Amino acid sequence: MLWSDPENEPPKFMRETQTMLRRAGVLLALAMVVAMFAAGVR
Repeated sequence: MLWSDPENEPPKFMRETQTMLRRAGVLLALAMVVAMFAAGVR
């Protein structure tokens, strides 16, 4: 990250955004696996 003061931790909304993005990425990966499995079954 590009913080001007590295000893300061990122703000709360940034951490919440990172958590939401990580959760969305996991959900997207699971959806891709399910889609690939469904496409392979047909």
